[in-house]
Amino acid sequence: MDVNELLTRYTAGERDFSYINLPGADLSYQDLQEANFRHANLGHANFTGTKLQGVNFREAKLIGATLTEADLDLVNLIGADLTRATFSRATMLEAGLRSANLTHAKMQHTNLQDANLNEATLDDADFKGANLTGASLNRCHLVKTNLTGATLEGVSLASSMMTGAILRQAKLMAAILSGSSIDGADLQEVDLSRAKLQGCNLVNANLTRANLRGANLSWSSLRGADLTGATLYRAKLSWSNLSGSILKEAVMISATMTYTNLKNANLTGTILPDGITHE
Repeated sequence: MDVNELLTRYTAGERDFSYINLPGADLSYQDLQEANFRHANLGHANFTGTKLQGVNFREAKLIGATLTEADLDLVNLIGADLTRATFSRATMLEAGLRSANLTHAKMQHTNLQDANLNEATLDDADFKGANLTGASLNRCHLVKTNLTGATLEGVSLASSMMTGAILRQAKLMAAILSGSSIDGADLQEVDLSRAKLQGCNLVNANLTRANLRGANLSWSSLRGADLTGATLYRAKLSWSNLSGSILKEAVMISATMTYTNLKNANLTGTILPDGITHE
């Protein structure tokens, strides 16, 4: 089957194109809504500006495919191989991406509101400016993922691997990150207000000027983390490890710090809660 035959059959009402082999196909600016491309090989195909609402790409191969500005609302990409695919400025509301491989994918300014990315691999992917409001990313791999300026309000990232991720100025208000590994991550000026970070690994993370107002960091490790100028007003830090951390000029008014470990922490100019002193 070639591209012309596929489009002819689609126009005639056919929707099942599972297992087709069309690598490098140019399907840009077409209307392929509700088509079934399950297990299809569409590596390096061009879907720029294509209408793909409700399309089934489950377990399809879309390695290096271009889906820039495509309409992918309610698309099924469960288990799909999207390595190095480009989704920049695409719309993917409520998309199903569970267990998908998005390694090195380009997702800049993509709208992924309420998408399901549970157990997906997002290592080295670029999500700069993406909208992930309400998305689910539990148990994801986000090693060295770039989320600079992304909106992740109310997102669930529980038990995810985020080592070395870049989250500068990301919006993670009320996000759930409990049990996640975020060690060595760049979280400068990130908004984690009211976020749930219990039991997280934030060793050596850069949280300079981060907003952690009302965040729950109980039982977390922030050993060696840089929290210079961070806001920790009303944050919960009970049983957390802040040994060797940098808290210069941090604001910790009304923070809960029962059994918090501040050994060798730099507290120069830090505003500590009433009754807490640093020896």
